[in-house]
Amino acid sequence: MSLKLAGITKAFKKEIVLQDVSLDVETGKTLVLFGPSGAGKTVLLRLIAGVIEPDAGTIQIAGRDMEGVEPEDRDVGMAFQNFALFPHMSAEDNIASPLTAQRQSQSEIKSGIQALAKLLKIEHVLGHKPKELSNGQKQRTALARALAGKPGSLLLDDPLRNVDAKLRFEMRLELPRLLKDQNATVIYVTQDYKEAMAFGDQIAVIHEGQVQQIGTPEEIYLTPATTEIARLFGDPVINLMDVAPEARGRMVSVSVSDQPIMLDPGYAEMVGQECVLGVRPEAFRFVEPNSPSAIPVQVETEAPLNEKTVTLVLTAGGREVMVTRPSGTPGPNGGTAHITIDSAATLLFDRASGRLCVPKATIAGEAIA
Repeated sequence: MSLKLAGITKAFKKEIVLQDVSLDVETGKTLVLFGPSGAGKTVLLRLIAGVIEPDAGTIQIAGRDMEGVEPEDRDVGMAFQNFALFPHMSAEDNIASPLTAQRQSQSEIKSGIQALAKLLKIEHVLGHKPKELSNGQKQRTALARALAGKPGSLLLDDPLRNVDAKLRFEMRLELPRLLKDQNATVIYVTQDYKEAMAFGDQIAVIHEGQVQQIGTPEEIYLTPATTEIARLFGDPVINLMDVAPEARGRMVSVSVSDQPIMLDPGYAEMVGQECVLGVRPEAFRFVEPNSPSAIPVQVETEAPLNEKTVTLVLTAGGREVMVTRPSGTPGPNGGTAHITIDSAATLLFDRASGRLCVPKATIAGEAIA
């Protein structure tokens, strides 16, 4: 069932936690709320769940206005960071509680619990009470309980935060499939960009109580709305270099190590402005010195990072630049080298505001107003 938020504002005393937040999640889709601690993500989930009420704005679930509707009447499953498990019940009974409320048969309850426990690797602790569980086991038990009743909507507040790295990786593969099978409409909170990219049909980047950008994982990564968002997605982080675009005939260029880098001619209106050039590490590659647009650099160090090798180089002006290449492929590990940039993968931001600059459409080098 669909979720729609319009103009949601919430303050505690004089502190505005959320301001004019609007989101629209289609039935069966997963929206990831991504942002730093204190951005307002958990408060937004609590508003949707009905635990607290907004100061302004509306919340609709399946087209129905939720004003005055109690949490238990919203058909929403919740797994919050504080676990909220019943302390007097075993893990198994906690998971079973929504199934019992639905008056399912004992065999249905048993099979449902076993399937979730196997997926979340908690079969061996089903008989334990919350005080006997680790934080990771508590978190997985709370997640299993949220999933068990197959609610129309799921609110998941960083549900893998306390899970070890191996299981977290497995869950990134398995949990999205489970959510799709349940056809639940999901709002999933995380501070892990890889998790956001893996889980989200769409990602809403929230900061200081406001939604900064909404888009598909690909859109957020390839066209981040600001330099701040660009830094949040990617490992290593994006390279950001101060530049001043110049006109070269009908073309536009910027200078890196005194080497002109040609940009989209649609950036003509940015000529002479103070800008920031954004280049993902994978958009660089090492080339021979006589290659076109070869940029001289000094190789400082390199380090393996999972499936890629990361090389730190310095430009002629002393700028630090991260370059990545697939692990096992040749590359310099010291001395002077040359790199080139895939200009189609570059981004240009306004330096003062940090906002992404969008090139105007062009025909034969002429900008279209």
